[in-house]
Amino acid sequence: MSCFTLSAKSGNARAGVLTTSHGHIMTPVFMPVGTQATVKATTPEMVEDIGYSLILGNTYHLMLQPGADLVEEAGGLHKFMNWKHSILTDSGGFQVMSQSDLRKVTDDGVEFKSFIDGSKHFLTPEKSIEIQEQLGSDIAMVLDVCTPYNTKLADSRKSMDITHRWARRCLDARKLEGQLMFGIVQGGFNLDDRVESAQVISGMEFDGIAVGSLSVGEPHEEAAEILDVVMPELPKDKPHYLMGVGDQLGIIQAVERGIDMFDCVLPTRLGRNASAMTKHGNLSIAKSRYARDFSPIEEDCNCYTCRNYTRAYVRHLFKAHEMLAATLTTIHNLAFLKRLIDEMRQSIIENRFTEFAKERRTLMECEYGDA
Repeated sequence: MSCFTLSAKSGNARAGVLTTSHGHIMTPVFMPVGTQATVKATTPEMVEDIGYSLILGNTYHLMLQPGADLVEEAGGLHKFMNWKHSILTDSGGFQVMSQSDLRKVTDDGVEFKSFIDGSKHFLTPEKSIEIQEQLGSDIAMVLDVCTPYNTKLADSRKSMDITHRWARRCLDARKLEGQLMFGIVQGGFNLDDRVESAQVISGMEFDGIAVGSLSVGEPHEEAAEILDVVMPELPKDKPHYLMGVGDQLGIIQAVERGIDMFDCVLPTRLGRNASAMTKHGNLSIAKSRYARDFSPIEEDCNCYTCRNYTRAYVRHLFKAHEMLAATLTTIHNLAFLKRLIDEMRQSIIENRFTEFAKERRTLMECEYGDA
């Protein structure tokens, strides 16, 4: 039985419902990243109050600290972090790739050194699934080999072939009833390889399909080209997940092509670095021009921060190095993306997504100029 129901389409843009063991999720959906079992600078209750019902945790980080055994003993990730809604766990493939000087990929798995204490670990597809089952996430991702931008063709093809073999091993290793599993399309920036990978992964018995190794430094135009050839190959009755994208232009162009799910550290990272997301681009709230600006971060935003605090106050908190600064800006950024996604979904249901996307792109051209 499919975990995904398509509710409406507007062009290729889709609105649907994703069902997990912890409830129903309206799509398109953005997932705040809770790498270490926490969405940085917030509490789970804050994230819930904004309206999120799906977040992401990371297998790589949680296996190293505090350890999957401990989380399992605590009753699973939901109880450990007091999150009552759905959780997707990334397999750790991206984090292993980013630690290129600390890892070695073989057909069997990946050997890497912990960034915490230098201890050696060997992560196999089977071990990745075992850990995600110990964590008790609602959606588990297969272990894959990510390819950085400008990877040589021979290297990206080798990574793609390994990813395909590991995908099958992950499926064969699954034991936890009720946990969904998504496959991941690789293939670097070669269009033919991307089509091949999409066909191979779509031919396996996954509950959803992700597109990996985008948002790794490439221009938006190249990401769009990849999606243009990949999306027609994906099954229409399964959710489509674009990994690592959290900027509004990237989200809009992906939804245009049929993507349903996103995750990214961008809104929380920007929030910790005095950058607020708005319809016109990112606003650098710590700049001196906002010292006596007693308006909210964004005039038509109804988030907790904008209802109660001014640009001047948030700027003051950053200049005073107060922790509340990151919390307030992060709340706004997460609320901004939630509102963007909700408006996109409504425009799809009303069959006016093309007009909505054009309007948002026009607003983004009117930048503050202070990002």
